[in-house]
Amino acid sequence: MLQESSRIEFKATLNDKLEKEIVAFLNNREGGVLYIGIDDDGHPIENTDMDSVQLKIADRIKNNILPSTLGLFDIAVEDIENISVIKIIVSSGLEKPYYIKSKGMSPNGCYMRVGTSTQPMSTALIDELYARRIHTTLRNIPAPRQDLTFAQLKIYYQERGLELNKKFANSLEMLTPEGKYNYIAYLLADENGVSIKVAKYAGIDKVDLIENEEYGYCSLIKATNQVLEKMKIENVTKAKVTSANRIEKNLIEAVPLREALINAIVHNDFSREIPPVFEIFSDRMEFTSYGGLIPGQSKEDFFSCSSMPRNRELMRVFKDVGLVEQLGSGMSRILRFYDKDIFEIADHFIKVIFPFSSQNEKMNIATGDNNGDKSGDENKILILLEKEPAATAKEMSEQTGFSTRKISRIIRSLREREQIVRVGSARKGYWKINK
Repeated sequence: MLQESSRIEFKATLNDKLEKEIVAFLNNREGGVLYIGIDDDGHPIENTDMDSVQLKIADRIKNNILPSTLGLFDIAVEDIENISVIKIIVSSGLEKPYYIKSKGMSPNGCYMRVGTSTQPMSTALIDELYARRIHTTLRNIPAPRQDLTFAQLKIYYQERGLELNKKFANSLEMLTPEGKYNYIAYLLADENGVSIKVAKYAGIDKVDLIENEEYGYCSLIKATNQVLEKMKIENVTKAKVTSANRIEKNLIEAVPLREALINAIVHNDFSREIPPVFEIFSDRMEFTSYGGLIPGQSKEDFFSCSSMPRNRELMRVFKDVGLVEQLGSGMSRILRFYDKDIFEIADHFIKVIFPFSSQNEKMNIATGDNNGDKSGDENKILILLEKEPAATAKEMSEQTGFSTRKISRIIRSLREREQIVRVGSARKGYWKINK
């Protein structure tokens, strides 16, 4: 059952405290989630006007809070106990302090999370945050050239059923305060000087380079799609034949690969003029994004599945064109399949190292029964659920010896493949196995 915390807040209905709660999460180190349609006890409340409420929320967040919140929030619908509620995901912003526009940068307009409550900021803290505010964002860096065109970007928007009007450069924050194209515009333009390198080596080190390709000098959206296609080809399926089945498996789980690749691009520190690099070895893939952790972000924050986008303007465009689904969701998708130790975090870069499945996994295949194409761990959970459909994660952990986190990862995997479905509510329901 959901509970309020420093990162989660419930509101039964949309009221005049929306901006206050959003500002507090923007100023929070880990961001947060605001649910509209859940009472103080954590129970959902039926709402029949979801679309209208979502539009009102988006309009109020965009227009009533400063600095700009574009790219820092996402609005979704989530089913809790079979009732739909509104979920507002808020990233931690880089330009703290955020404040309610009509109240100004004062204790009446600046708020912060203290435990499960929202409190006004002190004047001293407001002054301190303002003094540390990061101004060197890509939005404020002029593009190296100003003769930019955006035909590719417009096509990607059109494919999503969206149109860019004559003022799109302003609405997408592609202009400096002086009205010139900024570095965001440069990265998204049809032509630029930025390329993403993909290198392939014959062995496990960089001695024998067999392929070196560059994708870029075009819109970053186009380059990202090109690299995704390249990695999809490289992530070939390996087959293993048992006495009962033929099991096919990619070298790397496809969903985490995609999420890590996009994260490496959209969170790269392009202000250093160093693009991300993708390398393929005989036993692994390595994705290197430059810039390290964002100032004020800890490793705990990085892995918490909260979002603190380095380039919120790029994040907003990537979300518009469908490359990013929901703020903060990428890390959770990676950690469903891999442990944190695949990440190498240094002062000036973050590297993700994906070992090929044949190098780090033994495919434990059960033969001679209906579950012959499941891993040994998944079989244990399926057998347990067949006997005890209402078993909780804690009970499954006690019976299998797996951690509750591993149980959750296995359950998610089984649900995504539609091998199990949840019947009833999270608290009183049970698991049904699809034969």
